[in-house]
This record gives sequence, C-alpha cells and structure tokens, in this order.
Amino acid sequence: MSGPSATSAPATATPSRGPAAETDGRHRRALRLRQTLVVALAVLSGATDAIGLMALGGAFTSVMTGNLVILGASASATDGALAIASGGAILAFCAGAALGARVAGSPQAGDPVWPRAVSAGLAIELVLYAGFAVCWWVADADPGQVLRSVLLVTLAVALGIQSSTVQRFGVGGLSTTYLTGTLTTVVIRLASGRGLREVRGSVEILLGLVVGAAAGTALLLVSPMTAPALPLTALAAVLLVAAVVARRR
Repeated sequence: MSGPSATSAPATATPSRGPAAETDGRHRRALRLRQTLVVALAVLSGATDAIGLMALGGAFTSVMTGNLVILGASASATDGALAIASGGAILAFCAGAALGARVAGSPQAGDPVWPRAVSAGLAIELVLYAGFAVCWWVADADPGQVLRSVLLVTLAVALGIQSSTVQRFGVGGLSTTYLTGTLTTVVIRLASGRGLREVRGSVEILLGLVVGAAAGTALLLVSPMTAPALPLTALAAVLLVAAVVARRR
C-alpha cells in the first residue's frame, strides 16, 4: 500500500492587486466623484439662469451668447431696460471670469484631480450666492428694479467665476455654464458612430443644466422665497464634499 505522495499540486494563489492597480482604481473613483460634482455645478447654473431670466430682468446669468442676442434685439426694439440688463450681465460675467482665472490659475503638471485653487474660486462664488440669497429674502422675493439689476450682476459675476475656475481641471471642452459646444460635441461623436459611453459625461452635464433650470423655475412659481436655496445648497455641498475628500488624502 503506497503512502501519500511526497509532492502535491501547489494551491492556486489568489492574484493580489498591486500598488499600480490600487492607484489606478483610486484615480478612477476620484474622476467619477469630480464628474458628479461638476454635474452639481451645472444644476446650479441652470437654476441660476432660470432665476435671472424669469425674475431679474429677462437676461441670462451665464449664457452670454443668449445675452448678446438679447442685447442686439433690445437695441433694435429700443428696450432700454432689457439692454441694460443683458449688457450689464455680459460685463459682470466677463469680470467674474477674469477673477476666477486669477484665483484658480492654469492647469499645472502634477495637479490633483480636484486642485485646491478650484475650491478657492468656488468659495468666492459661494459668498456671492449667499449675498444674493440674503438680499432676495430681505426683499421678500420681490426686489425692485434697482435691486434686480444688482442681483443679476452679482449672479453673473458668480457664474463667470465658476466658468473660468473649472478650466483649472485641464479637461478640454469641460464647462458647467456655456454648453452649446458640449451639445455640439455630443452630436458629432454620436453621428460619427461612437458609443454613448464616450459622451456619457457630457450628457450628464447637459441633463444637469436642464434639471436645474426646471427646478429653479418650479421654485420661483411655487415658493419664490426658497428659490436661492437650490443653487446655494448645491454649491455648498460641492465645496463640502471636495474638502472632506481632500482631508482624507
């Protein structure tokens, strides 16, 4: 009777994830989280544009192409109030974009997925939104003509800051405000036979803008006093999540 074999088949070892694989996984999760936060910024942009268009003089706070058209049309129609609103929003947006570019700076080699400079720019935006909210509530959601103009300019500055601040990510074509180019890119890629996977991020941002506009309009119609709460809360949540994630790393 033969005894047990002196040699036995080696046990199959479970492959372990190496450091490179773990780092890659963390990077993918960080990019996905950033995408979620960018969509939240698009939501607040849509809500803010709805507020500007419906309650602050009929001009956009971030869609400057639309404001340029409104400015030209109002000039021909001799509508001075609309011309002032649209023209003021354009100048304010440009000032905000310049300020955001100075604060956030340009993309740098070695930047993390969410650079601190982005949060710095968005923090300034949050202060502007808080000021808007306080004035809106003090005016009982019915500001007079002068205050409407001031609030429109304030929000245009805020979204100008946001528009240039997100450029620090260094992602070509990324925007949370002016999205005509984003929509065009989605259509071109789909028409070229590329799958939905390649345009998923852009579609999410576009949907975020639409959802934000719908929600902002609904608040204005149903509960005007709460209208500032949506963009203010969304922006505060973005900054909070970014800060918590940064501390864990």
